[in-house]
Amino acid sequence: MVRRNGYPLESHEVQTPDGYLLTVHRISHGKMGRIPGKSRKRVAFLQHGFLSSSADWIGLGPQRALAYLLADRGFDVWMGNARGNKFSRCHVTKNPKESSFWDFSWHEIGVFDVPAMIDYVLRETGQKQLHYVGHSQGTTVLFVMLSLRPEYNRVLLTAHALSPVAFMSHAQSPLVRLVGQFGDLITWSSYILGMREFMYDSTMLRLAGSIACTNTVTIREVCANIVFLIAGYNSPQLDRDSLPVMLQHFPAGASMLQLIHYIQLFKCNCFRQFNYGLMGNMMKYKTPEPPEYPLERITARIYLYYGDNDWLAATKDASDRPVWV
Repeated sequence: MVRRNGYPLESHEVQTPDGYLLTVHRISHGKMGRIPGKSRKRVAFLQHGFLSSSADWIGLGPQRALAYLLADRGFDVWMGNARGNKFSRCHVTKNPKESSFWDFSWHEIGVFDVPAMIDYVLRETGQKQLHYVGHSQGTTVLFVMLSLRPEYNRVLLTAHALSPVAFMSHAQSPLVRLVGQFGDLITWSSYILGMREFMYDSTMLRLAGSIACTNTVTIREVCANIVFLIAGYNSPQLDRDSLPVMLQHFPAGASMLQLIHYIQLFKCNCFRQFNYGLMGNMMKYKTPEPPEYPLERITARIYLYYGDNDWLAATKDASDRPVWV
């Protein structure tokens, strides 16, 4: 899709310290070529949200999608893919069919994946710093990285958190609140039934969704209202014509532990590491409760972007926190 729109596309493979092989996509310059004196100096790294992939940044097409807009303005654009999504389903020793492959939450993505991809991008471009843009889970892993690996605060020229997700207790989505009420059941069921992968990137699922949402105006409105039910209602801001394109790339796959970790945040009104239960926490952390992420260690210049009708990243959770000030 990128090449068809007249832009250059590169795919790079990045290995994490714990052996996952991640795909990073690059649009090195805009459709009109490099802007002299700029294209090699400004690097932008984009990190997708939960159940998503690098395709999110180009789905709306030229003159609309963020990756194209940045490339046309002289940025060297790199788009990361977290472990477990459709572009990053490889490991040096593990297979996605093995449960051990999925033994991670977004904590590991913040501690291992994002730093590894950023290091790779800086080596390839010869730069010492870059601009970071994250959406939803892409902001969660940003906060994890900057609090637990504070040396990366110096690497970011700016960080832009779109729909920032850390604290979640005020999320208004009926679906999120319903899932939150059954968090313990979901957790135990996933372990008992051996469900480690969440929302597998199925060709049939993507095809069915994209076809269904193009058939009639009525069906398309059903698709739109499903989006509104999850993320919040704003009909004028949803391009119905883009729904089939979105559904060709969403869901892109994730670990069940990523979902469970978010459920834990919703229930505890806190931002802390994964809760393995009393015995598990004592073995993992040497404490009965998981440690909080030390957000006070974040010194990077971060811009938060949130809206009143965002049912996932509520304004109260995004703005009413002294740690952000």
